[in-house]
Amino acid sequence: MSDQPKNELFKLRHTVAHLLAAAVQALYPDAKRTIGPVIENGFYYDFDFHMPISEADLKAIEKKMLEIGKTWKACKRSQMSPEEAKAVLKNNKYKCELIDEFAGAGEAISFYTHGSFTDLCEGPHLEDPTGQLKNFKLLSLAGAYWRGSEKNKMLTRIYGTAFFTKEELRAHLNMLEEAKKRDHRKLGRELDLFTFSDKVGPGLPLWTPRGTRLRHVLNDFVWKLREERGYERVEIPHITKKDLYETSGHWEKFKDELFRMTTREGHEFALKPMNCPHHTQIFDRHPHSYREMPQRYANTTMVYRDEQTGELHGLSRVRCITQDDAHVFCRHGQIKDEMLKIWDIVEIFYRAAGFPDLKVELSLHDPKQPEKYLGRPEIWSSAEDALREIVAIKGVEAEEKPGEAAFYGPKIDFIAKDSIGRMWQVATIQLDMNMPERFDLSCVNEEGESERIAMVHAAIMGSIERFLSVMIEHHAGAFPLWMAPIQVRVASVGEAHVEMVERLVRELNSHGVRAEVDVSDSTVGNKIRQAAKMKMPYTIIYGDQERDGGPFHIREFGCDEERLVPQKDLVEHVERRVKEQMGVDKEV
Repeated sequence: MSDQPKNELFKLRHTVAHLLAAAVQALYPDAKRTIGPVIENGFYYDFDFHMPISEADLKAIEKKMLEIGKTWKACKRSQMSPEEAKAVLKNNKYKCELIDEFAGAGEAISFYTHGSFTDLCEGPHLEDPTGQLKNFKLLSLAGAYWRGSEKNKMLTRIYGTAFFTKEELRAHLNMLEEAKKRDHRKLGRELDLFTFSDKVGPGLPLWTPRGTRLRHVLNDFVWKLREERGYERVEIPHITKKDLYETSGHWEKFKDELFRMTTREGHEFALKPMNCPHHTQIFDRHPHSYREMPQRYANTTMVYRDEQTGELHGLSRVRCITQDDAHVFCRHGQIKDEMLKIWDIVEIFYRAAGFPDLKVELSLHDPKQPEKYLGRPEIWSSAEDALREIVAIKGVEAEEKPGEAAFYGPKIDFIAKDSIGRMWQVATIQLDMNMPERFDLSCVNEEGESERIAMVHAAIMGSIERFLSVMIEHHAGAFPLWMAPIQVRVASVGEAHVEMVERLVRELNSHGVRAEVDVSDSTVGNKIRQAAKMKMPYTIIYGDQERDGGPFHIREFGCDEERLVPQKDLVEHVERRVKEQMGVDKEV
């Protein structure tokens, strides 16, 4: 990135979003402007066009943007009363709706003027964009409902990005091209990992045998790491009475995202959006002595959220979310040790997954917006100080992010950088002092008195669906040997070798090596190409030489040279490579 600070890049992109609106207004006078915010890596602007446009029109819009941008000098901010603002924008019902909303909330109604173009906006923008409005690119079109509601009109969203230098823009566009090749939706289909069905519904992925195996491999690794640290598995139902979520606060927090249902008796239930309230009830089934603490529960299960259709995207944003959830119920003096154990799991797992260097963020509450959170200020201060201590013990730098906490407690978020430079929030550890208060969770201490406990929430992969979207794109579908749904494909040269190939694959599977056969009547060359297309970690061609006891010639995906392995050593070789990649000595 350039030497410009992040807030300057935000201002640049915000200004270019206005430049886009100015160009559209010049080319399409009947188009109605709506909103144009800055987003991660760029911006968008939504328009209500009288006639539809296509991506072929973006080039003409870019040309007009360059032309107008040369005339923009210092910008001017002004304020108006609601009446004045609505008079100026009387022909734009979208802007008038926003003005009414701002006025109702007591917010200032501000405008920014660049050249002859003025737009309703809270800012900020570049104070003087002279000569800086040239390194931008309009990327794509999409449909978007006004205010994100399917009840409203579908608008046209134009996405774009902007940078201060030509080099930064070029690098970003190259990254986007590479990202297209790695798109998990494309690779998931090609590698036969998952599918979607219109009959099932949007945001509801269906996992093939290959994809299901991949999910289980990952989850089994997480469970093994947890089991070694004293966790126990629990199971919970997928629907729950309204009462539980009213106590936890989720009913109000997730009211717009809940799948609700009413029983024949008139009781209100919902598909669970979270697992933590259920786990509190398992803990609370009987009194606990301090000698029984901590209690560690692990539960990989689905939660459900009624996401808007327009927000759904492959595995990244779905309506059924598989969480590798865990909750630790512990005394306050045990918080540090428990969180450090979870941190160890995170480091081991992500090192094996191909992310050896994780960035850490502290997501804290915003004291200026107490209505967003449960609990008293002193509880939040205590919890946040505890997390700062954990970070200090680990000796890492952590960026503090006020306003990013969960509504019940602060959290440590781990950020992974993928192979093409994108940052993803992955694992999280959350410290919760509020849920134990709301559910009156306690243990009996050494003095025989009731002692309020703490609750630690931990998700290693978080959403398995979203995690796999990241993993597929990070590895471009070429998973490490330990993770691959199929580790070894054994292909026969001819009919005479089929029985031996099938016997070898059965033997490999019996030793825990995930293997499959290719005994089709294709040529050897085609079998090799098909294995490469499926990004198979190991491919073995089985012919006369192998039948006679010769070493296996292993074709490793991404390597030009074959690896010779004696037949008796194949299982040991695979197991050794798996353990090396996973960074563990014990069998997993």
